[in-house]
Amino acid sequence: MTQSVGLSPVGLSIVVPVYRGAATVGLLVEALSSLRPAGGLEVVLVNDGSPDNSGDVCRALLATATIPITYLEHARNFGEHNAVMTGLRHARGDYVITMDDDLQNPPEEVVKLYDHARLGNHDVVYTYYAEKKHEAWRNLGSRFANWVADTLLDKPKGLYLSSFRCMSRLVVREVTKYAGPYPYVDGLIMQVTQRISTLPVLHLARAEGRSNYTLRRLVRLWLNLATSFSVLPLRLAIYAGAALGVLGLLAALYVVWEGLTGGTPSGWASSMTTTLLVAGVQFLILGVLGEYVGRAFLSANGKPQGVVRQVIGPAEAVVHAPVTGEAEHVA
Repeated sequence: MTQSVGLSPVGLSIVVPVYRGAATVGLLVEALSSLRPAGGLEVVLVNDGSPDNSGDVCRALLATATIPITYLEHARNFGEHNAVMTGLRHARGDYVITMDDDLQNPPEEVVKLYDHARLGNHDVVYTYYAEKKHEAWRNLGSRFANWVADTLLDKPKGLYLSSFRCMSRLVVREVTKYAGPYPYVDGLIMQVTQRISTLPVLHLARAEGRSNYTLRRLVRLWLNLATSFSVLPLRLAIYAGAALGVLGLLAALYVVWEGLTGGTPSGWASSMTTTLLVAGVQFLILGVLGEYVGRAFLSANGKPQGVVRQVIGPAEAVVHAPVTGEAEHVA
């Protein structure tokens, strides 16, 4: 992990991607300011092109907060995982916790999570919830995403991939080497380490507003997971093609047998059913191939992971072109 020159490291950095968080991010920083973790604390706020006045709220916090705060502003919305990657590159902590700005993760759980990782010598600690306060469709989507991750990623079976997680400096340093435009933080973590632990924490209802994750955003997240860290979808396409080939051969044998023994073979209905089945699978395979090719094309053409417009606070701007772009730094 790149560290700011001339600044002392801290024990814990907390990276918070901010999107439509104007009503809650101040309360979150206020609660975090009362914590006293070993080695000290800093907060890194990443405004991911939020359409509300989250930027104004974050800049105001710099003047009133009693703990070090770094404010980073993306030039546009790049997505939660992209914002987390930007925050990780500017974090100075020996350990880094990522958490949302919606107060569903109680700030008082931060020290417990940090101490569990630090004292247990874990590279990563994921949190899990005895009772989740998301909407029913979000819980269903999370279960599906974790099932996909179990299938595609080299991760312990049943491990819940929560966005409220703690990572060691080693993991952060290796994860932030990824420069592609489609990061999936948990997939990158699984490529770095298997020294992973879990910790139960409380999960609260949203203090304000609705979840920023729509069905479209969840689908994009699943595509990042599936196509950036596994070739299994391509192999499934091969299996689907082979299965259809076998099915077609059996159908052809059946038609020949029917013609030899029973007169004219069955006509339009069976032909249309077979045609639609084959065409559907072919288009599915083409879609999977197109997704891989399209992502490779955009990566090769330098699509940025995130463009930082402004950095304000103690952390010096860290430029990784073409990942973060040029940034204005205001001390």
